[in-house]
Amino acid sequence: MVETTAREKRTIFAGRFISTPCPDECLIQVGAVLVEGGDGRGVIVKCVWDDQVGNMPVGDAKRALGVNGEDEDVEVVRSGENGFFFPGFIDTHIHAPQYPNAGIFGKSTLLDWLTTYTFPLEASLKANTKGVEDVNGVGGEHSNGLGAKRRKLDPLAKTRMVYNKVVSRTLSYGTTTASYFATLDVQATNLLADLAFAKGQRAYIGRVCMDHPDSCPDYYRDEGPEETVRNAIASVEYCQTLDPSGELIAPIVTPRFAPSLHFDSLCRLGKLAQERNLRVQTHISENLGEVAWVKELFPQCANYTDVYEQSGLLGPRTILAHGIHLDDTELETIRNRGSKISHCPSSNSALGSGFCPVRKLLEKGIDVGLGTDVSGGYSCSILDTVRHACLVSRQLGYVNGGDKRWNIGVAEGLWLATVGGAKCVGMEGKLGGFEESMIFDVQEIELANTSGQSSGPVDIFGWEEWEERVDKWVWNGDDRNVKRVWVGGRLVHER
Repeated sequence: MVETTAREKRTIFAGRFISTPCPDECLIQVGAVLVEGGDGRGVIVKCVWDDQVGNMPVGDAKRALGVNGEDEDVEVVRSGENGFFFPGFIDTHIHAPQYPNAGIFGKSTLLDWLTTYTFPLEASLKANTKGVEDVNGVGGEHSNGLGAKRRKLDPLAKTRMVYNKVVSRTLSYGTTTASYFATLDVQATNLLADLAFAKGQRAYIGRVCMDHPDSCPDYYRDEGPEETVRNAIASVEYCQTLDPSGELIAPIVTPRFAPSLHFDSLCRLGKLAQERNLRVQTHISENLGEVAWVKELFPQCANYTDVYEQSGLLGPRTILAHGIHLDDTELETIRNRGSKISHCPSSNSALGSGFCPVRKLLEKGIDVGLGTDVSGGYSCSILDTVRHACLVSRQLGYVNGGDKRWNIGVAEGLWLATVGGAKCVGMEGKLGGFEESMIFDVQEIELANTSGQSSGPVDIFGWEEWEERVDKWVWNGDDRNVKRVWVGGRLVHER
């Protein structure tokens, strides 16, 4: 019998479990797992893979897992006949304050998109209570001029509304872990941490750092390196106070990207991350114009990657978003430092930034995860990002002479969204699968209800093999197929 303390919640999950432990494997198992803990830290303590166990009566299923069959405090949760449990998605790159602008980018490319849409919206999200003018959710004199009627909004109420929605929405899509960029405002960033913690999402919270007057608007930047580092430390320490274990909420040092900061600021942030063993997230080589700009701003550095190398920001806990236009020398540096790449295919396509050579990155030994990059990306669904990653890989293969080696299939796309993401956020071996000692961050997918009627947009006819059903879910599914979501054994979303 499994030993537990009286206070630990125990839950048996029984039915079909699907995961992608390897890039070319869609593992389909039937059985049951016993989870200890339901407070966001619940882990799998025992697995029994047997078709009979997955369909046993409650008492028999309990005994098969070493639990007293009469133990009424052990709940049993079953997947439906046309459903399955799947590891929670990991979004390795998402801008929480940009969520109201999801799908709004016009014909912009990266740099003008930042000025027109992004900076005004982010600047309007604050934790003070002084009213500001607002246009379509974008702040006053720095609005994007879309012509909506001006109205007064309380910044705190607006910030709370945006962060509530983005955390709730990502959870509804099965995203159990998210690496968030927040805003310049420390208190608003802390509010994002509060809300993610309260809703039960595993989240890495980054207060955005930007202070260079030549590249940041006067209304949205720190005054210089001293203020940048002071505010970064304040945000870091708040997250660590909120969750001292760092298991659910943890800080992540967040220089926006090289052009947005003085080199001294980059170096100080690198030192902060190293001294306190903190995660780091930033952008790299997203757009050719940006790459040329970095070369102009940092002539003392060999390339874009070298800016982060010289400033001490590269390391095994660093997530670099995009990485589209990196040369072989840069890839070698990133691999040697153990830094990760967040692949954001939807954003790259929407802003016309280019194709990230994911296959090349993987072959070089660089870990890759997926990011929605809202609001450069139009959707905060990682499932949507998976299919976009598959499509972009085929386009990349086409422009490389039709070489199918570039292709990312369904299993590999799901692997990037789970196991790859776990590697990127420093949770390899803890998230992304169904093995003993793994944290139970899981979504329950329902393709059809008990009467056989389709649940959401995926039509099931009954003759499909389970591999085919997974394919149909990836290509046609959405949040309507996500029945329930657990983070560390805690139920955090139910449709």
